[in-house]
Amino acid sequence: MLASQRALFDIPRDVCYLNAAGWSPLPLAVQETGRAAVSHKGQPWKLPATFINDQNERARTAAAGLINADPMDVALIPSVGYGVATAGKIVRIPAGRRVLVLEDDHAAPVLEWMVRAPEGRFTVDTVKKPVDGDWTAAVLAAIDRAGAPPLALVSISSVHWSDGGLVDIDRLAPVIRSKGAMFLVDATHAAGILKMDVTTLDPDFLIFPTYKWLLGPYGRAFLYVAKRHQEGTPLEQPSLGRRSVKAEQDVYFKDTRYLPDARRFDMGERDHFVSMEMAAAGIDVVSRLGQAAILDRLTQLTGLMARQLSGAPVHLPETRVRAPHVLSVGFPRGMPEGLADKLAAEKIFIAQRLGRIRITPHVYNDEADVEKLTATLRRLVGG
Repeated sequence: MLASQRALFDIPRDVCYLNAAGWSPLPLAVQETGRAAVSHKGQPWKLPATFINDQNERARTAAAGLINADPMDVALIPSVGYGVATAGKIVRIPAGRRVLVLEDDHAAPVLEWMVRAPEGRFTVDTVKKPVDGDWTAAVLAAIDRAGAPPLALVSISSVHWSDGGLVDIDRLAPVIRSKGAMFLVDATHAAGILKMDVTTLDPDFLIFPTYKWLLGPYGRAFLYVAKRHQEGTPLEQPSLGRRSVKAEQDVYFKDTRYLPDARRFDMGERDHFVSMEMAAAGIDVVSRLGQAAILDRLTQLTGLMARQLSGAPVHLPETRVRAPHVLSVGFPRGMPEGLADKLAAEKIFIAQRLGRIRITPHVYNDEADVEKLTATLRRLVGG
């Protein structure tokens, strides 16, 4: 099994950081990459003409490798919300149809459709949180619900951000396609950790950022666009999305046709080569350690947490319905007041989410962190 990679990070031994799903610490190598990239901006005349494009394509290729995509099907974007807005401009939801979303899902895959629904005269249909925690079964039931408007789009996170519920997107995809509907996946809490292959999943859109599980910076994200949508109009109209609009030419607007692939959807001012290079470096760390090895390690850690919290006055979701790298802890008698702050005072850092605490380890955590967390939590909640 993969050992703890704490030595790759600047994390003191007495710090127990268990909030990768909030934002991850940057590996030392990624920090150094950022510092080196800043120095490039300090003396930009030293940059070769191909530097910016090389950095962008390196990041694009690294991101594509996480989901087994062709790099030319991946756009460089700043956020998941930008990616969903791009999808909203590319596709039209027919009037009288519905978009399926999850209750209390993160804002990005939900609010775009809520804003567009009145003008588009379609409905946003919310899948209620299942009592048994089985989001996959709940979505399947909602897809087939009798009397519901025809399905146009399912726009959901593959791992529910607040409760860690796992959505089996591989199981959902063929059912969605059988209805003639589209599928948008917010893979924020899956890319790089859970196995993902767009060649078999065949989503219409799949989006993920770098600042959480991919050990990268804020402001960098990636949008996979299926080839069937690559004739769409981008959200922005920068020159870089066109075939030949370049200042170096005698004729500026030489060829204003869009690029023939997902690069047409790249954000304007994409040349953030400092953070772009850091994003690629973070993905390199994840890729080098290996998706399967990382998942196995995190599964072991969350499983150990669950066993050590057995018998405490908390509620833990069944293993079968939760993402293996996320442990959401509920409190049947209500969350103790100031629990997150009390844990932080003992240098244990988790996230408080919708009445629960969300515990999300990464490769820098080890069994000592688990022991510290579970012992302290049991003491604070009683039992």
